[in-house]
Amino acid sequence: MKKSRLNSLRKKHQAKLKNRNFLQIATDKTEGFFLDIFETIGLASLVDFYLKKVEAMRYLIFGALSTLVNILVFALFNTLGLSTIASNTIAWIISVIFAYTTNKYCVFKAKTEGKKDLLREFSSFIVARLATLGVETIMMWTTIDLWHWNAILMKVIANIVVIVLNFVFSKLFIFKKSKEAEIIDSLDS
Repeated sequence: MKKSRLNSLRKKHQAKLKNRNFLQIATDKTEGFFLDIFETIGLASLVDFYLKKVEAMRYLIFGALSTLVNILVFALFNTLGLSTIASNTIAWIISVIFAYTTNKYCVFKAKTEGKKDLLREFSSFIVARLATLGVETIMMWTTIDLWHWNAILMKVIANIVVIVLNFVFSKLFIFKKSKEAEIIDSLDS
């Protein structure tokens, strides 16, 4: 790579670090805190693995948090007497808002140029999540309402399937990075 191009990318990387929002700064500091603890207690190989796979690891962590939000909201509304479908839909809406925010800013660190680009990104995210909502709803309705299996256990299993599908959609289609962005991100390593 040409030296001037590399210098240009380094400048963009430095600007990126200065232009982080509160959520990105909080994520970086929290992550650093726990990685320091893991290294201190002798888990340096785990820290190395994490650092090599930061995006996937962050996706798993925020995916787990989104799943927790989803399950807790579902359990709350299901306990209050709402139907499985209504409880699941409310849980989905709240967890999707949480997931979009954390995926955009903390996991994939996606940048959008203007409102049109942001709208395209958000609508793509919603379409992908609607597809996985359909998968989850069919799984929930079949296993809980038809077969009378344990609602919370089935919710957890359905969420595992949904997490995998959502990562594939997010990584490959929604928050896909340009080649230049990938090079800039590689400077973090």
